[in-house]
Amino acid sequence: MKHIVWSLALAAGLAWVPAHAQAPAASDAAAAPAAVAPAPAAAPAAAPGGIQSQNIFQVKPDASADPKYAEQTNGERAKVQPGNNAPMWRQVGQGVTGYSSLPKRQAPEAGNLIQPFVQYPGSRVTSAGEAWRQVRNNWIIPYGGSLLLIVAGAIALFYWRKGMMMLHGAETGRKIERFTPFERSAHWANAIAFVALAISGLVMAFGKFLLLPIIGSTLFGWLTYALKNLHNFAGPLFAVSLIIVFFTFLKDNLPRKEDATWLAKGGGMLSGKEVPSHRFNAGEKLVFWGGVLGLGFIVVASGLVLDMLIPGLIYERGTMQIAHMVHAVATVVMMVMFMGHIYMGTVGMQGAYKAMRTGYVDETWAKEHHELWYDDIQAGKIPKQRSATTPTGEAAAGKPVQA
Repeated sequence: MKHIVWSLALAAGLAWVPAHAQAPAASDAAAAPAAVAPAPAAAPAAAPGGIQSQNIFQVKPDASADPKYAEQTNGERAKVQPGNNAPMWRQVGQGVTGYSSLPKRQAPEAGNLIQPFVQYPGSRVTSAGEAWRQVRNNWIIPYGGSLLLIVAGAIALFYWRKGMMMLHGAETGRKIERFTPFERSAHWANAIAFVALAISGLVMAFGKFLLLPIIGSTLFGWLTYALKNLHNFAGPLFAVSLIIVFFTFLKDNLPRKEDATWLAKGGGMLSGKEVPSHRFNAGEKLVFWGGVLGLGFIVVASGLVLDMLIPGLIYERGTMQIAHMVHAVATVVMMVMFMGHIYMGTVGMQGAYKAMRTGYVDETWAKEHHELWYDDIQAGKIPKQRSATTPTGEAAAGKPVQA
């Protein structure tokens, strides 16, 4: 109890001391004569730190009245309108090349952010990068895709109405070597490389519209990355095999007077009556000269540019853009042409695929589809067996004999 009483007394004492100390102060203030204390001088406002924003249109808005306002350099503009860097960005947009310490050979466009204005076929007059984008997105992608679909639909419609071109006569069992092992190896190497390039190219060009919404961005990204590398590695194989194919089949693809008759009659595709031809008909020769040589050279050359494999060439953005447009257009036309070739070599004609798989055709097939070639074989001008190997499997059913 004693401790409680002492605690209360101590608390009361502590509360009384401040009140007692304030009372004299209040009385002194009342007794003191009224006087106005001088106000302290205002401290100068501290300058704001950091970068401050500023509306350039509120900084000397009448500066644009200068007749040479539009011709001012960035330094001159900074004197009348600080912060207005329009002259510099105008030069950047016009493709003006600035200073760069990087060697020209290693980085030819290091000092250039935006390309100069150009007009590619099918684009507006704009920066080269935007012009390339317009050509690709407004012309190559929609019209190239439409052309591929139209040709594929036409082939499907033709097959639905006509079906496979069957032999009219019965097979004799006597075989003629149409392709040697070397010829078949060259053809299949070229064909496999072409299919790999075509599939990977189609995915890279049209996959964003067809595959991406279905399989999602992650899987599509990995798929496109893998196919891009496949495309780059299959390209040189296609180029080498294309050269081998060209020189291997050059002799029998030289134009002959009978080709004009074949073209005039459309190869007998609609009439159902074969037009006599030599080892290769005029249609196959068009594929050889137009697809293998003409388009093949353009596709390979532009592809080597895109892969940066041509020594001594300065790889600027404009060079790559032109190479891409040429490459894309040429490959679409080549695919359209080879679609017909693939159709005739597989489901379009009886015995055509077997000829490239085994190397041999029946005498009936040779007489109906390439009558002039068959006549030359029968006359002894061309041997039935051109390679040293003997036929095996299906081809051995009728072992060819030397004419």
